[in-house]
Amino acid sequence: MNKLDKVITKASTTVSKQLIGDYKALIADAEDLIEATEGHVDDAIKTIRSKALKTLAGAKKGIADFEDVLTDKAKAAAKGTDHFVHGHPWESAGLAAGLGLIIGLIIRRS
Repeated sequence: MNKLDKVITKASTTVSKQLIGDYKALIADAEDLIEATEGHVDDAIKTIRSKALKTLAGAKKGIADFEDVLTDKAKAAAKGTDHFVHGHPWESAGLAAGLGLIIGLIIRRS
C-alpha cells in the first residue's frame, strides 16, 4: 500500500469510525431510556419497550455489518485511486490542482 492509499484509507476510516461511534452512542442512550422504563406496569409501555428492544438488537447487528462493508469499500476505493494515479499521473496532478484551486476560491470567499 502506497502513501496515497494510506491517506485515503485513514481519512475514510476516521469518518466512518466517527459515524459508527455516534450511532453506537445513540443506541446506548436508547437502551438506557428503555431500562429507565423497566418498572412501569402499563401494557402500552411494555409493548413499546419490547418493540424498541427488538429494533435495537437489529440496529446493533446492522451497524456491525455496515462497519465491515464500509471498511471493505474504503479499501477498494483506495486501491482504485492508487491504480488510477499510477496509470494517469498527469491527469491526477491536473485534477488535484483544479480541486485545490476551487477549494481555495471557496475558502477565500468565506
